Amino acid sequence: MEKRIHEGRNVKRFREMLGIKQEALAYELGDDWNQKKVSVLEQKETIDLAILKDVAAALKLPVEAFQNFDEEQAINIISNTFTSNDTSTLNAINPNCTFNINPVEKWLEAIEENKRLYERWLKEKEDTIKMLEAIIENTKR
Repeated sequence: MEKRIHEGRNVKRFREMLGIKQEALAYELGDDWNQKKVSVLEQKETIDLAILKDVAAALKLPVEAFQNFDEEQAINIISNTFTSNDTSTLNAINPNCTFNINPVEKWLEAIEENKRLYERWLKEKEDTIKMLEAIIENTKR
């Protein structure tokens, strides 16, 4: 039996791993979006490809991350690799192993960029609040 990937749940997982709130993602997706709409999106098993591309662009991740990530499979691989017996742990340690750092660096850059975007969004929100408070104060006079 083929297990389906829950794309909405993956959107939520990656968004949370990046430290981005639903409101911030909604802001990046545009005027038609709000926190509630992002919440509903994260509950969908499958997401329209055009929307998934927009979300991927906003989070600076490949679309395939949402389409292919299976948490159960990842947990099984980890638990089967790192069990309590010494031989499986030794098999998991390969001194000749090489890592492709570029994707990791790209992810870290994306995380930093998302933090900057979130901070900019918070600053704009604070500025808007100050402006509204000033307007309210002026109307009281």
